[in-house]
Amino acid sequence: MRPDILNPLFRPVTSLSGIGRKTGEALARLLGRGEAAEPRVADLLFHLPVALIDRSRQPGIAKAAEGAIVTLKVRVDRHATPPRGNKRIPTRVFAHDDTGEIALTFFHANPEWLQKTLPVGETRYVSGRMEWFNGRPSMVHPDHIVAEGDFAELPLIEPVYPLTAGLSRRVLARAIGEALADLPQLPEWLDPALVARQHWPSFDEALRHAHRPKTQADLEAEAPHVARLAYDELLASQLALALMREHQRRSAGRRRQGDGTLRARLIAALPFQLTQSQQTAVAEIAADLAGETRMLRLLQGDVGAGKTVVALIAAAAVIEAGGQAALMAPTELLVRQHARTIEPLAAAAGIRIAVLTGREKGKERESVLAGLADGSIDLLIGTHALFQSGVAFRDLALVVVDEQHRFGVHQRLALTAKGGATDVLVMTATPIPRTLVLTYYGDMDVSRLTEKPAGRRPIETRALPLSRLDEVVARIRAAVAGGAKAYWVCPLVEESEMLDVAAAEERFAALATALGPVVGLVHGRMKAAERDRVMARFLAGDIKVLVATTVVEVGVDVADATIMVIEHAERFGLAQLHQLRGRVGRGEKPSVCLLLYKASLGAVAKKRLAVMRETEDGFVIAEEDLKLRGGGEILGTRQSGMPGFRIASPDRHAALMEIARDDARLVVATDPNLAGARGQALRILLYLFGRDEAVRLLRAG
Repeated sequence: MRPDILNPLFRPVTSLSGIGRKTGEALARLLGRGEAAEPRVADLLFHLPVALIDRSRQPGIAKAAEGAIVTLKVRVDRHATPPRGNKRIPTRVFAHDDTGEIALTFFHANPEWLQKTLPVGETRYVSGRMEWFNGRPSMVHPDHIVAEGDFAELPLIEPVYPLTAGLSRRVLARAIGEALADLPQLPEWLDPALVARQHWPSFDEALRHAHRPKTQADLEAEAPHVARLAYDELLASQLALALMREHQRRSAGRRRQGDGTLRARLIAALPFQLTQSQQTAVAEIAADLAGETRMLRLLQGDVGAGKTVVALIAAAAVIEAGGQAALMAPTELLVRQHARTIEPLAAAAGIRIAVLTGREKGKERESVLAGLADGSIDLLIGTHALFQSGVAFRDLALVVVDEQHRFGVHQRLALTAKGGATDVLVMTATPIPRTLVLTYYGDMDVSRLTEKPAGRRPIETRALPLSRLDEVVARIRAAVAGGAKAYWVCPLVEESEMLDVAAAEERFAALATALGPVVGLVHGRMKAAERDRVMARFLAGDIKVLVATTVVEVGVDVADATIMVIEHAERFGLAQLHQLRGRVGRGEKPSVCLLLYKASLGAVAKKRLAVMRETEDGFVIAEEDLKLRGGGEILGTRQSGMPGFRIASPDRHAALMEIARDDARLVVATDPNLAGARGQALRILLYLFGRDEAVRLLRAG
């Protein structure tokens, strides 16, 4: 049950005065809760200002500079209304002070409201942006108009918030003011020594100060009140992860120690030797599996670093010990590819595998389900179809999750619930900076694959302006005639898959005209079977040039593809460019990646393309991406339901992240049930920042 003290913060924003259904929908869009989920007062309070408007300048009309925001004390002289029926001409209200006259200009104004707000002969304070036309001063739609006696109501320093269509600055400010007035005094959940050392205010003081900044410095990430709120958010996240980890540990694991025969056969069947970091990861996983507690490990490796082989050796270890393993991948394309890679190795070792996606129907599906139930299938490879009801294992010992950031924590828990004391190995091909590993995977141990497998050749990366498109097409034509295969990745248009697809179809048509029937097309709106059919033709060589949206970003493996063209490369993030480049350079032949960009690049885009030319090290690229974009985008937070932060910034608050992690671990070590005085306050913190899943774990024991 949520603590009652939080009720004022968890009521819907529509309970605030002046917020009706329409404004509530606009706030839902603004605060990122979607139109279905009604935003709460707490969501509103965590929406902090990003800039300031200084209205304290009162220079007088004649001395007010063009474009400056000023506050003027004026006497109203007369109203000049437009001719009836001509709505294009504005209403002008003329006023003066000791230095000169000004026209206050209003388009589509209500005359009665204007007469009431700016009565002739009265003194008013007006505040807004100055404009000068032919030597005459004007202020179009002043932001504030107040009577002389109400001057105290005019905000001389006004915070500026991000807005959305259908929401005015004034309505948002009034709602936030009302929410702050009702803010309950919450118990202190931070360690007093830390608060004193950092000179931090209490939570409610910090929130009030954040919404009432006095100077630009008050908006900075390092300001004490902002840092305090960021730390609260980071601590809630780290504590939730630490409690989840502790829950995993307490739900006792099972020792799984095989005799090594399957692993030995697997390694003998490999056409290459394991790299040093692969051997280290295999040893770390074997130690986890043989231990008393459940494994929860993240396997990080760059594109082509050999994560699948490590996962297969881990699966062999539990199969030797009499258990079963499941490998879950985000797309059917990736599942089929994993199956192709694993099949010959599994056959050599005597491991029985099966595939389960939405495509398996009828008798084929029934046969797989029967094999899982009676134990005649050792390793199941599939999409999220694996954790649907009706899929029952005889003894699920290990779950391997590929591309973790495409799956939420809930899905991970649903799959592990299909076995008793299931061990979990999570793989990601997105190299993640240390700060973000702590942010998103703080409940996991980490293994890193740092080398590329033997035989991998470096990829030559070049950046070319789009004006040289014809040259690129001519080069592709010559390469294809010589037997080469190429990817052509189309630009991200905007947050719309429909438009991305349209761009891909247009490029496909142009290349098919230039190169003939050797061009194929794949995109995310195709049926999976159709997409797989095109990919199979590309693999077989019937198609030589594959035009694609970013559907090829993750895991597509065509060893003899040697050219990657990325159109409008400036629209992609570094991590995504690196993932795409990793689709080539997988065989013995030299490979090239061409980054086509639009002329007149911005500074960030220039830096991105320079980094791509300078290095192929995914971890270096990830660190640069974090600096350029911030953490959420690297991991695709929007699509994944991973913990996006509203106040904390994983790059700018990296030092606080380390402190929060240590603090969370100490709390769980000394008060694992959050039963003490600080523990009870920390439960409030978890609810406040939407980490109440961790409180439910506490109740589950």
